[in-house]
Amino acid sequence: MYKQLQMGLGAFLLFMSKIWSCMCYVLKKQVRAIRQHQTVKYDILPLSPISAHRLSLVKRKTLVLDLDETLIHSQHDGILRQTVKPGTPPDFVLRVTIDRHPVRFYVHKRPHVDYFLSVVSTWYDLVVFTASMEIYGQAVADKLDDNRDILKRRYFRQHCTLDYGSYTKDLSTIVDDLSSVFILDNSPGAYRAFPDNAIPIKSWFCDPSDTALLNLLPVLDALRFTSDVRSVLSRNLHLHKMW
Repeated sequence: MYKQLQMGLGAFLLFMSKIWSCMCYVLKKQVRAIRQHQTVKYDILPLSPISAHRLSLVKRKTLVLDLDETLIHSQHDGILRQTVKPGTPPDFVLRVTIDRHPVRFYVHKRPHVDYFLSVVSTWYDLVVFTASMEIYGQAVADKLDDNRDILKRRYFRQHCTLDYGSYTKDLSTIVDDLSSVFILDNSPGAYRAFPDNAIPIKSWFCDPSDTALLNLLPVLDALRFTSDVRSVLSRNLHLHKMW
């Protein structure tokens, strides 16, 4: 009788432990969702007549966006070195098949990425350019787009060039006019052939207090008024060595 009572108590405690773990997981995910959609401080104001006229005189530009460690961070099954604190819930999970093996990717969105994309998509034509495999990159881009139809053009590993052991991205394959295109990427090696057409950003590995995307909005707001993005971005080449 005593042994059966012990077994019953053990089973009950195990069940309650699973319930508690589930509740903690849901709570953490809700907290991440709140942080992701918290009030931002950048005000989008209507253009003055002078600004609207100035903008009409220049060509609409293309903003090329990297994915991993720029807009998102992900881990997959079997990874040896964890870059995310254990117990941190992902924003979404992707299930893809690579070389006939099913792989799950646990994807975390950089803080404010949804708001960032909604704003810059009104200023620029957006293009995704990632060195990741297409089957993974397409799935991530679909999640970030969220049926908004703002990430229609996409380039993947097969569109990159393997140079000095790293993948580089040829911006001239996206548009012919390099005065109207620039890339946001955490890896300087990815745009080594186009340093005048790049904005560096610090690699992101799940810091919930990160505001890098928000901090870029004033710069991106102003950059759309230039006739040649290189006239501005070429002045920041020293920043590319930071990361």
